[in-house]
Amino acid sequence: MFEIAQNQESELLLKSAADRNEKELLLKVASGDEYAFRQLFTVHHQQLGVHILRVTRSAELAEEVVQDVFLKIWMTREALAGVDDFKAYLFVISKNHALNCLKKLAKERIKVKNLEEDNIRYMLNPDMNDTNLYYNLLDEAIDHLPPQQQKVYLLSRHNRLKYAEIATQLKLSRETVKKYLQKATTSITDYVKEHLIALVAILLMLKTFFIFLKN
Repeated sequence: MFEIAQNQESELLLKSAADRNEKELLLKVASGDEYAFRQLFTVHHQQLGVHILRVTRSAELAEEVVQDVFLKIWMTREALAGVDDFKAYLFVISKNHALNCLKKLAKERIKVKNLEEDNIRYMLNPDMNDTNLYYNLLDEAIDHLPPQQQKVYLLSRHNRLKYAEIATQLKLSRETVKKYLQKATTSITDYVKEHLIALVAILLMLKTFFIFLKN
């Protein structure tokens, strides 16, 4: 019984010492100590990655979230001075960030899907079944992209490369690749929609005109 009590007391002392060490580390990071920040990353990034992988079910996205979260922690490092349980703090903000990333990814997939051939056939009258119009607009939209966004978009959508592969090939950061792809997708979507609406209006007008002539 006495031995069990001693073991429990030893565990409490070890935990207390660990908590004090972590608090000291957090205070150092809060004051701008880069070495302390690297220590914090080394201690927690692997376990955090496993946790985020359960949420995202994507190793690539989990790695991206971990990097984003620790970048955010460094950018707002002064807040660490008031954190008592860093592990709980870390897991909460990383889970929230992961869920936000999943929402953005879902929206991006919807935008891309809206550029598919089925969307064109839906918007156009069935007897106007020339998908060349769509592909011409898509090519025009890609040509109007800034050079770097165009490269990122083509490597992602045509060559099916992942963020990390594109980043390596173009010597960019993963975050820059992600932002370029999002901007390119939005620009292409807006361009196609804008010109497609005008095109549909012209085609409908011509169709009405020819019906009028037949009558």
